[in-house]
Amino acid sequence: MTAATDFAAPSSAAPGRQRQWLLMVSLGIVFFVLLTLYAAILGVLLPNQIQNMDPAGKTATLGIVYAITSVFSTITTPVSGALSDRTRTRFGRRTPWIVLGGLLGGIATILIPFGGTIVGITALWLVATVTLNSMQPAITTVVADRFGPSERGVVSGVVGASMTAGVSAGTIFGGLMAAHLFVAYAIIGVGIILACLLFVLLNPEPPLAADMTPPEPFRLGAFLRGFWISPREHPDFAWAFFGRFAIYMGYQAILTYLLYILEDHIGLGQVAANAMIARMSSVTFVALVVSGLLAGWLSDRIRRLKPLVFVAGIVMALAVVSPLLWPSVPGMFGYAALIGLGYGAFMSVDLALMTHVLPARAEGADSTGKDLGILTTAINVPQILSPVLAAALLSMTGNNYPLLFCLAAICVVVGAGLVLPIRSVK
Repeated sequence: MTAATDFAAPSSAAPGRQRQWLLMVSLGIVFFVLLTLYAAILGVLLPNQIQNMDPAGKTATLGIVYAITSVFSTITTPVSGALSDRTRTRFGRRTPWIVLGGLLGGIATILIPFGGTIVGITALWLVATVTLNSMQPAITTVVADRFGPSERGVVSGVVGASMTAGVSAGTIFGGLMAAHLFVAYAIIGVGIILACLLFVLLNPEPPLAADMTPPEPFRLGAFLRGFWISPREHPDFAWAFFGRFAIYMGYQAILTYLLYILEDHIGLGQVAANAMIARMSSVTFVALVVSGLLAGWLSDRIRRLKPLVFVAGIVMALAVVSPLLWPSVPGMFGYAALIGLGYGAFMSVDLALMTHVLPARAEGADSTGKDLGILTTAINVPQILSPVLAAALLSMTGNNYPLLFCLAAICVVVGAGLVLPIRSVK
């Protein structure tokens, strides 16, 4: 296998130093707003809406809503990434996807409180997730398109810290705004629209490289076959995919049901649980920003990614079992601090690792968007499976949250271990 670093030279000329920093900061802002939106909706706003409509069946209903929307968003991510690779416009390849995805996703988000019923809410969230997941691979591919391999540790650290900060900010925002759903959805919907529009205005996409191979005529069969990446031919890509998949299976199982964990496992009321989510996220925010920036800096200093991903996974596993060992408010604060440290470090180096395991392609060819889109399904598929499996487990065991904590921790530890066999990354 050819090391990914051989392939990974940017497809367009690297920007000047000042433009580089502007691009890096702009990427951080878009990912911060995007993750704020996801965390607020998935972790707080939708669970509150569903609980208000269906208190008795809230756990199962939430799992179904997430499963339906995640199936479509999972399919959308690699397909839109592949289509952005083929896109040729006067504005570039990625720009149309960023603008249209952000605009349509933001509008659908603003309309979610007007859904009226579970079906209406699900339909609007489906539109939002599909369009936002059409935008996400295009914005993610900018890291590989416009930065060289030696720069991606810093960029990944900035993006990772922004994403993890967005998760905390979104959870805090959702907890504080849970009683004002219309305003909450409007703020984050407008936020993602502005972030995407400002990104493309401040960072116009450079012209395509002269030696870039034009896309072949579209043939559906060949297009679909292109999504298969052989684990035998590209084992590092497979290890990275399944490691990321397992980590997110464990992480998502707890994050999705955080409100219900505070209510049913810790014993808080709905109002107190929402307030607790905001306080916990303040702790997580500090921990993840510090660990995210530190891990990104450290990865560049030691030129190592795998040990940092592994250690981050172990810290996340300790976070997940904290409520099991200490089922109390202090135990949840322990979870908040540890998950911030572990997830912040993981996110800051995970993106850099992913860009280094992309399969090598023929000179002039580019499938970066598609390949990163496939790797993104390792995040999206757990959003389908984890809530559904967790809901089934809780239903069958009478809300046995300790068992859920144990299984989630096992998933995270296994995921951390799966990055160790990767050979092309140290």
